[in-house]
Amino acid sequence: MSGKLSTVLQHTTADSDQRWLSSKTEHEDFALDDSNLDQRWHLLFRSVYDGEEHGRFMEKLEARIRNHDREIEKMCNFHYQGFVDSITELLKVRGEAQKLKNQVTDTNRKLQNEGKELIIAMEELKQCRLQQRNISATVDKLTLCLPVLEMYSKLREQMKSKRHYPALKTLEHLEHTYLPQVSHYRFCKIMVDNIPKLREEIKEVSMSDLKDFLESIRKHSDKIGETAMKQAQQQRNLDNIVSQHPRISGGKKSKKEVCASSDLEVKNTSPMSEQDSGILDVEDEDEDEEVPGAQDLVDFSPVYRCLHIYSVLVSNSLETGSYTGLWVKEGDGVLLLPSMLLEGGDGYRKYFNQIVGFFVVEDHILHTTQGLVNRAYIDELWEMALSKTIAALRTHSSYCSDPSLVLDLKNLIVLFADTLQGYGFPVNQLFDMLLEIQDQYSETLLKKWSGVFRNILDSDNYSPIPVTNEEVYKKIVGQFPFQDAELEKQPFPKKFPFSEFVPKVYNQIKEFIYACLKFSEDLHLSSTEVDDMIRKSTNLLLTRTLSNCLQNVIKRKNVGLTELVQIIINTTHLEKSCKFLEEFITNITNVLPETVHTTKLYGTTTFKDARHAAEEEIYTNLNQKIDQFLQLADYDWMAMEPGSKASDYLVDLIGFLRSTFAVFTHLPVSHLHPFPFFFGPGSTRCPVE
Repeated sequence: MSGKLSTVLQHTTADSDQRWLSSKTEHEDFALDDSNLDQRWHLLFRSVYDGEEHGRFMEKLEARIRNHDREIEKMCNFHYQGFVDSITELLKVRGEAQKLKNQVTDTNRKLQNEGKELIIAMEELKQCRLQQRNISATVDKLTLCLPVLEMYSKLREQMKSKRHYPALKTLEHLEHTYLPQVSHYRFCKIMVDNIPKLREEIKEVSMSDLKDFLESIRKHSDKIGETAMKQAQQQRNLDNIVSQHPRISGGKKSKKEVCASSDLEVKNTSPMSEQDSGILDVEDEDEDEEVPGAQDLVDFSPVYRCLHIYSVLVSNSLETGSYTGLWVKEGDGVLLLPSMLLEGGDGYRKYFNQIVGFFVVEDHILHTTQGLVNRAYIDELWEMALSKTIAALRTHSSYCSDPSLVLDLKNLIVLFADTLQGYGFPVNQLFDMLLEIQDQYSETLLKKWSGVFRNILDSDNYSPIPVTNEEVYKKIVGQFPFQDAELEKQPFPKKFPFSEFVPKVYNQIKEFIYACLKFSEDLHLSSTEVDDMIRKSTNLLLTRTLSNCLQNVIKRKNVGLTELVQIIINTTHLEKSCKFLEEFITNITNVLPETVHTTKLYGTTTFKDARHAAEEEIYTNLNQKIDQFLQLADYDWMAMEPGSKASDYLVDLIGFLRSTFAVFTHLPVSHLHPFPFFFGPGSTRCPVE
């Protein structure tokens, strides 16, 4: 409706303007140019007001207005029905518009009501988005900070658990990787300031752990050395078994069988008494249990940690001087312990265990580290320890008067030397010292066997051994090499010609030989050297110890002729047994007597000298007894005629001589020449003189 009205008005205005412009003659040239309409109007109004045609212009304008009014009225009359229709339609639209307005208002109200929750949700969403951005930013920052805090916490935990080398690596990682990413935070600056302090703390703690380690090694070096020496002992036993039985049928033996066979061989080859056994005898242990390695007893981690820590903290590793300076302080406590040797076998054992433990640790450190110790330092330390050990052993071993203790010391020294030799240390000086101790050992054996021989000779009854049955006979024959066909044919009871000290002395000589052989074991000597050592010691036993004991018995004041005769018989049989002693030594050393430079036994000379001394003693005692009988009687040595009756003193003398000479019948004929006065007219002195 409004569109139609607007169209009518536009057409009416356009027609009026056209008629007005066509009627104006003086201004019709302005109507021809529509492009400058504003300018034309301006010029028109200016010409009107400037000229004298203002009244006329107003008249024309009024006439124009009236024309336009008439045209408008005509047009309105023409379009009135349309206008009415339009108004009617507008009224209808008004109702619909009102209804639409109500609907819109209601919808708006509902929308506003519904939109409140949406607005609230949007506000919440806005806050959530803001929080989300903040959280995301925080997470990003924490993502950078958390690894730093975790690494720092890990560092503290590692230091608390004394894992200093991992702590140092964590510290390096923290400093160079994590902290630069968050260096602008204040807590990171605090961490950076604490890093030098932490490094110094790790360095001090690692050095403290190293000192504690060295102190612990000094305290427990005897246990380490004991384990190493046990391993060396087991290896030596196995080597001996393999060397004695190179081919074993039936497969491999178990470890228990090997140890058992080793024990059996030791028992069979060493008949020494139990009191002579060394302190190295195997204790009651389960043979199936493996002896742990000496290095397994030691936790070397403090050394490795300190070494690694110093290699990281400073440009050079832990210097050798720093380590050796600490170690020498602890080593002095191990090496300078000669006073404990006065305690006897246990003192020697502990002393050797400590030295072995000390050098086992040093050797392990030498081979498992680089730059901490060197071979020159180890060799110098070993030379110092060896010289001090040898000096201490020479001093204290000279006080040992017990051969079993000297043998124990020898066994310990050999095991000590073998153990350290297995670790590459030179031990020749120890074996040279053992040869010196061997002379001392021989002297202590001679002193011991001197007492043994004295006890045997003092306790002997100097009468032939009676035998009542075959068992006793075989037992004595098994102890002493005696063969007599006539005696074997005799029925029981019967008697051996010698007394009990003959088999006892013979067995003790063999025991002495075994004792000498026991010392020569594991000294890495040749069979010839062992044989020569045993023969020389046995010769000293026969020519000095046993000879002196026999001479002392023979020279006693209270010894009787019967005892002297029995001594002659006994020495005769012992002289015959010397060849069996030669064979015995040959069997145990595997050196034939015909070998060049083989020392011969001087036992025959010893027993001959003892027998001659006994014969001289018998001769002297008989002459003294005869002189006593003759001096007791008052004889008339100038009588011209013999008396009718023999003197009672002479009768007693002849009876004494007969009873005495009856004892001589047990002597072999070859030993009767010292008594010519009894066996013929060619004698130099007659018993009836």
